[in-house]
Amino acid sequence: MSTRLGRTPSGAASDLTGRGSMLLAMVLAVLGYQINATMLSPALPDVIERLGTSTAAAGLSQTLFFLMAAIGQVTLARLSDQRGRKPMMILCAFVLIIGNLLCVFAPNIEIFIAGRILQGVSAAMFTLTFLTLNQLLSPAGFGKAAGIITAVNGGLAGIDAIAGGQIADTIGFRGIFVCSTLIAVAGLIGVRRYVPDVPPTAADGRFDSRGITALALGLTGVLVGLAQGASWGWTSPLTAAFLLGGLAALVVFVVSQKSAPNPVIDIEVLSSRRAWPLLITTVCTLGGAFGAIALTIPLFSQDTRVGLGLSAVAAAVLFLTPIQLIGVISAPLTGRLGPRIGWRTVVVAGAVANFAIFLFATLFLHHEWILIASLAALGVTYGGFMLTGLNGLAVTTAPKDKPGSLSGLNGACFGIGASLGIALASAMITAGSDAQGPTEAGYQHAMYAALALLALGVVSSLLIQRPEDGGTPQSAGDEDEPQLVLAHH
Repeated sequence: MSTRLGRTPSGAASDLTGRGSMLLAMVLAVLGYQINATMLSPALPDVIERLGTSTAAAGLSQTLFFLMAAIGQVTLARLSDQRGRKPMMILCAFVLIIGNLLCVFAPNIEIFIAGRILQGVSAAMFTLTFLTLNQLLSPAGFGKAAGIITAVNGGLAGIDAIAGGQIADTIGFRGIFVCSTLIAVAGLIGVRRYVPDVPPTAADGRFDSRGITALALGLTGVLVGLAQGASWGWTSPLTAAFLLGGLAALVVFVVSQKSAPNPVIDIEVLSSRRAWPLLITTVCTLGGAFGAIALTIPLFSQDTRVGLGLSAVAAAVLFLTPIQLIGVISAPLTGRLGPRIGWRTVVVAGAVANFAIFLFATLFLHHEWILIASLAALGVTYGGFMLTGLNGLAVTTAPKDKPGSLSGLNGACFGIGASLGIALASAMITAGSDAQGPTEAGYQHAMYAALALLALGVVSSLLIQRPEDGGTPQSAGDEDEPQLVLAHH
């Protein structure tokens, strides 16, 4: 049974308080996951040193982290259509906490990677949050809330990047996961107490375990092959086995989805121009921008031989904090703008601006202040327009009877894009290394690869079909007050 909360005078104050508590709980829940990406970036050199590992292995841990984010989002989003959003959010929180503890006590890179894999699965919290908000709030209310949640996608206003650098320079990377655990526990408590039980949108059915297994094996094979190809050798049997095996598994996955009674991915939705160009745009945007921000720039800025030779704290303050801080401001503003001018317009504008700014950053990689200004500008175009616009467009244009299909798949593409970008950056840097470590050419090639992905993102964004309803502009006078729908069981 569901109850729609109206806006009577007696209930307005409690309604507002309830929305605030719910949103705060969701912010904490997604932040517990997100700082594992943003806080760890400046600490990657410390991970390499303390665990006695290589740049390639550290890159692989990042690749698998975002790869599992992709698999977790597409799996748990679809499962939440059948089992409900809140149970899946609680599951994500528990998985994140376990992954954090593995990283805190990791004695070697293998245990560390296992922890990162579990942490990656919890990325589904983002998609589950967007789906829940879209069911509970009006279009304008969803836009505002989506902007706030997206702002968290860049971290904690840059504070987490500085803290990550400071922790790496003092007590080591393990302290980062202690912080994440504390936030994740707070998020878990908040979700259990303040997030309403949204009724499932689909009837119970058998979950497509065969399909998700093929998808997981396919993505793992391709992305691990790309990440490790330079160190294993591009013509080695191991690299070929991963790449060809991954491609074969992806073919099996696509074929299986056509006959599965309850497919992980709806092929009909996927073949639509409202879906595949959007998904390609998401992959290319994350692959280009995030791959450079999370791996290439942190390593280059701290490289004392061919890079800028900065400390972890200085690198975080100069290159990561501006993006996150500006993103925290621009994402909520974009969330308000999206329902008015249309989410597709936001995405196209962001993709074009992203490419132009990143071109400048690539050409002036060794000019410290130009690079700082360019990355700061990405706080608006990438942290605001693209992250908010891609999420907003996917959620509002998804089929009404399967809301988790497109949004879950788009959420997966965030993870796929991030892992692809890191895999390519790691491969380029490793391939360009000599006996003394990474070279200037390696970093430059990594930036060119990222720029190429962003160029593809511009082209694919222009191919996105104009939405007929959910993504269309909303007039200034349209309903702006959210309406919560609570399910009582």
